[in-house]
Amino acid sequence: MQTTVITKEALHFLGQLDKNNNREWFTDHKKEFKAHEANVKSFYEALKERMGSHDEIEKLKMFRIYRDVRFSKDKTPYKAHFAGSFSRAGARLRGGYYLRIKPKETFIAVGFWEPNKEDLFRIRKEFEMDAAPMRKVLDNTAFKKIWGEIQGDAVKTAPKGFDKEDPNIDLIRRKQFIFVRNFTDKEVLAPNFLAQVDDSFKAIRPYFDLMSDILTTNLNGESLLDQ
Repeated sequence: MQTTVITKEALHFLGQLDKNNNREWFTDHKKEFKAHEANVKSFYEALKERMGSHDEIEKLKMFRIYRDVRFSKDKTPYKAHFAGSFSRAGARLRGGYYLRIKPKETFIAVGFWEPNKEDLFRIRKEFEMDAAPMRKVLDNTAFKKIWGEIQGDAVKTAPKGFDKEDPNIDLIRRKQFIFVRNFTDKEVLAPNFLAQVDDSFKAIRPYFDLMSDILTTNLNGESLLDQ
């Protein structure tokens, strides 16, 4: 049976790992970790199944607890959190979902983390031509109540080839197009946490639908998928 709750014991384990982030401690508590990992993965699987009612999810990827420290100044060997991403199915469905479980720092994130050069240019040109449809999505009261403001890195003034005085420069200058929602530990441990996350993911669909339409058409609105 799939687990539909995150337990207090799982959060406690992560808190202890954060304080004892070394191989000796982890080895001594490996069995406990494996039990929590299995339960948390079951939660993610239950979420993926639930998301299938409002989106086409191709893949769930659970991230490993082990850190790659080869090129990092931080040599702690483990991540003190559980995390996973959900990929949408097919070339016509763009955007991605992410959930991280960590004491006092749990959050979900959605959107476009690192658009390739072609996609980024296409998005910017769309906003240069007509940003009204995107403004309508971003300014929707119900949408903003859940997701707040768009976030992500941006260039300081204007990308090359774009006018820094453009009325939509706040959107054009972005390099990332993401939304983040944070959760308290109390919310994470609540019986309805799974539903809260799923409802939030469902609420992002107008944004994903618009961005998918932009990224699968040319500037004339003609489909790129049929070519």
